[in-house]
Amino acid sequence: MSIKKLLFFSCLIIVIPFIIVSVFIRTEEITFNYNSNTIVRVYREKTQKVENVPIEKYIIGVVSGEMPISFEIEALKAQAVASRTYVMYQIEHNKNKSYDVYDSVNSQVYLSDEELKEKWQDKYVENINKIRKVILDTSSQYLTYDGKVIEAFFFSTSVGYTENSGEVFSEQLPYLKSVESKWDEDSPAFVDTKTIDLKTFFSTLAINYSDNIKIEVLERTSTGRVKKIKINNVVLAGSDVCSKLHLRSTFFDIVQEGDKVIINTKGYGHGVGMSQYGANGMAIAGFKYDEILKYYYTGVKIEKF
Repeated sequence: MSIKKLLFFSCLIIVIPFIIVSVFIRTEEITFNYNSNTIVRVYREKTQKVENVPIEKYIIGVVSGEMPISFEIEALKAQAVASRTYVMYQIEHNKNKSYDVYDSVNSQVYLSDEELKEKWQDKYVENINKIRKVILDTSSQYLTYDGKVIEAFFFSTSVGYTENSGEVFSEQLPYLKSVESKWDEDSPAFVDTKTIDLKTFFSTLAINYSDNIKIEVLERTSTGRVKKIKINNVVLAGSDVCSKLHLRSTFFDIVQEGDKVIINTKGYGHGVGMSQYGANGMAIAGFKYDEILKYYYTGVKIEKF
């Protein structure tokens, strides 16, 4: 046999298994049984009905709804554990209610399998396999502090630091402390600018109209977010200004330019707990999901049920 033929057949021996794996095995949908005694009662806002969903199936729908599918595997794993922890806390504290969580940002976004097929179309099998592998690799894992399930808050993008829970919510929890999150600068939501007309600005905030805006920030968080602000002698909470004007975060400044109001924001979300874009940045930098979780949630342990 000539050298050329020998090389040709050698290449076939190497390439054929690769083709089989790529074409046939990769396109096969990963499936598994949801054998669990833990059921999540999900309030579906569109239908106004409660669905009972096995917890691991629920986590698949949440990770798919909360994080871009393009994110790194380790970031998706961190999200899976954080989301599982979040819903376990809600189940524990909502026993007297008819549901545990909403299917929206009021709790955490959940998409059913049918909704994911509609969302991903011909990419469904590829994407669902990626997510299901993430859930399998982190199955039953959740976060505790001092032996108790934590409130695993998370959000999109920090301002460079996460927030102390006591500066945003009513209680300072020991595992929700401000930490540096330098990776967020690569997030497309790190900075944003919104322009509205002067009349809309005042009417939306329920402040009497004026040709001029006088701004005085009365209180900020340790990272610079606005806690309390005075606008033309009307005192407002930074969170109220943020929600009414549909801003991305409470880290904002307001500038008047004639009859227009320019509002610049930094970050996206409340800033407490794990930054999702920060988690992805850490994953790109080589951190594993457990390292990401223990960075954003101070002093926690990863346990399994």
